[in-house]
Formats: sequence, structure tokens, C-alpha cells
Amino acid sequence: MDWPGIVRDYAPLVWKTARRLLPGEADAADCFQDTFVSALECSRRGPVKHWAGLLQRLATARALDILRRRYRRPADAPVPLEVADESPASDPVSRAMAAELGGQLRDCLSQLPARESEVFCLRFLSELSYQEISDQLGLSIDAVGVALHRARARLRELLVGASCTHEQ
Repeated sequence: MDWPGIVRDYAPLVWKTARRLLPGEADAADCFQDTFVSALECSRRGPVKHWAGLLQRLATARALDILRRRYRRPADAPVPLEVADESPASDPVSRAMAAELGGQLRDCLSQLPARESEVFCLRFLSELSYQEISDQLGLSIDAVGVALHRARARLRELLVGASCTHEQ
């Protein structure tokens, strides 16, 4: 196994996955490192057939873990203000609204059951097909569809009902 080559080849994928979910560079860097440590542990248990899939799944899971820890801390704990600026909008108001919505989405994703949030992120943030998600998570395509349906319904409920109280 060429570990330096694996890190070199898949680092951009892992970084992109982490940055899509996490607002700060420090959290993304922690996720990046945790992802490769977890992948190394997986490779020691047996051969890895699809490095890209494994690393993307691990990065998504690690990023969601970081979000859950962040949004489940005491209410008086400070919330970081750093927000990833990946919005294609050019005016400041649109960027601010996109950043606020992104923060609310991160908060709401942290409230979903782990499987649902992972399926949602793999589908809509990593743009994987149902089949690819099924292969990565070891679920049937129907189970992927059910988890995705539940995640979308719960996110809609949380976002519309203003149950997410992410403040920046």
C-alpha cells in the first residue's frame, strides 16, 4: 500500500468534502486528519477496494460528528463567526443570507439521526447517486431513498419551523 500516494491522490476530495460541511478551516483540518487516520485503521483491517468512496464517507461522518459536538454544547458557549465563502452570489446581502442559511443547515443536519444526515450529505453535498450511496453504506437503494426522504422531511420541518437556533 502506497500511503503517501493515497493521501496525495485523495487529499483534494477529502478537503472539499470537509469544507462543504464545516464553516471553519480549523474544523476542516481536524476532519481531514481524522479522516485519514480512520482510513489507515480501516486499511489495516483488510484491503480497501474503493479509496475515494471510503474517504468521502469517512470525511462526511467525521464532519457531521464535529457539527454535532459544536451544536450540542451549552447555550452560553460562544459560536465561531467564521463562515466558508463559497457562495457564487456577488453582492454582500446575498452572501450574508447564504452564510446564514448554511449555518442553519449545518445546525439542522447535526440534529438528524446519523444515517439520515450522512445519506443527505452524500447525495446533495457530494452529489453521489443512490447506487453509489448504497454501495458505500451497505444499504439497499430503497433504504437510501427512505433515509433521504426522512432527512429532507425533517430538515424542511426544522428549517421552516425555525427550530434551528443557529446564531452567528
